[in-house]
Amino acid sequence: MDDKDRILLQLLEENCRTPTNELAVLAEVSEQDIRDRIDRLEAAGVIRRYGAVVDWERAGNGNVAAVIELKVSPERDFGYDRIAERIARFPAVRSLRLMTGAYDLQLLVVGSSMHEIARFVAEQIAPMDRIRETATHIIMKTYKENGTTYAGREEVERLPYSF
Repeated sequence: MDDKDRILLQLLEENCRTPTNELAVLAEVSEQDIRDRIDRLEAAGVIRRYGAVVDWERAGNGNVAAVIELKVSPERDFGYDRIAERIARFPAVRSLRLMTGAYDLQLLVVGSSMHEIARFVAEQIAPMDRIRETATHIIMKTYKENGTTYAGREEVERLPYSF
C-alpha cells in the first residue's frame, strides 16, 4: 500500500459518499486510478464495508448504548480469539476490541433500555467460560463518533491530503 492508498482510505473514512471525481482531485490522481484503487482495496479486504455515522438521538431512537469491559482468562494456544469470536456473534455487540490496561476486552453494546443491557451482561456475557469480571458504563451522550462531531461547527472546506 502506498501513500495515495492511505490518502484515499482517509478520504473514504471521512465520507464514503465522496464522488470519485472529488476523490481524484483531493488525492491528486486520475478518476480511473481512484476506481482501480478502490476495487483493489475492496478485493484485498482492506475496505470492509461502507457506512453512515448516524446521530440516533436526533433521529429519535430510544436505544441505550454501553461500553462493557471484560477481564478474560486467555485460552492456551488461542489467547483471546475464541472468546472474542463467540462474543462478536451477538447482534447487540456493535464493536469488540482487545485492549491493554486493567481490562482485556472492550465491547460497545446497544439495547432498547438499561435493563436490556444489564440482562444481556448478566445472562449472556458474565456466565461465559473465561470471563472473570465485567464493568458496564452507560453512554449518556455522544459528542463525536468516527471522526464526526455531533454538535458545533459544520464541516470546513477540504484541502488535498499529503504525507
